[in-house]
Amino acid sequence: MDKERRVIRSSRSQPTLEGAGVHLHRALGFAEVPLFDPFLLLDDFRADQPDQYLAGFPWHPHRGIETITYVLKGEVTHGDSLGNTGTIGPGDVQWMTAGSGIIHQEMPHGDREGRMYGFQLWANLPAHDKMMAPRYREVTAGQIPKALLPGGVEVKVICGRLGEVVGPVQDIVSAPEYLDVSVPDGTTFTHPTRPGHTLFAYIIGGTGNFGATRTPAENRDLLLFDDGEALTVVGKHGGLRFLLISGRPLAEPVAWRGPIVMNTHEELEQAFREYREGTFIKRSPL
Repeated sequence: MDKERRVIRSSRSQPTLEGAGVHLHRALGFAEVPLFDPFLLLDDFRADQPDQYLAGFPWHPHRGIETITYVLKGEVTHGDSLGNTGTIGPGDVQWMTAGSGIIHQEMPHGDREGRMYGFQLWANLPAHDKMMAPRYREVTAGQIPKALLPGGVEVKVICGRLGEVVGPVQDIVSAPEYLDVSVPDGTTFTHPTRPGHTLFAYIIGGTGNFGATRTPAENRDLLLFDDGEALTVVGKHGGLRFLLISGRPLAEPVAWRGPIVMNTHEELEQAFREYREGTFIKRSPL
């Protein structure tokens, strides 16, 4: 077998409040920079009570990053300064490149049982793309292909490639891979990985063993792997579901405050100054 990746860091997502009072679990954030480069943040906003999420994320700016929102239950209504509006539901993805600057809001709504389940990932943009034109892509569940592998393994390919199955989100700077993987009890899933790319897994259901270390993990565990050419995962005790995410590291300085991520403190100050003065948006709606 090619060099199998090992778990080098294991942690639990932590409860926190964001937006206007949304209860969520933060799997990675500021404290993990630069370990997860090019990724900055992963929030798990699964909640069963409407008062934990209905306040949502009212209008706020972003610059210098991409935000990827993946919904499992309920809906998220979106609007932004480019004039985009829409609602994503179960299995849908919103991939937003903030680039030079965008102001948007995301307002969650539960399903009939009051459940709102989803995840938001932030991916950094390299210095030469920080001020690129903003763009917004809404990908429906029906557009996300599924790979069916031996042993009953199912993989939804949101971004990247698994064999001949190619995800619908392409032309992304950090060449990311974003997979939603389900592995039955007792089944082994071996996945080729790009050497030199950061790779991590976030467990969203069940239990399993990961990597050459066979590290056990369960719901809301975050695992970071060392470099290598393959990852092996074994489903345990009723099966396992996890998000598998990888990308090419940028190896650049990170200046981060709130919803804006730049390379220098001066660029960060300029962004907030422009936001205060009303010159933050560089591209007008079409």
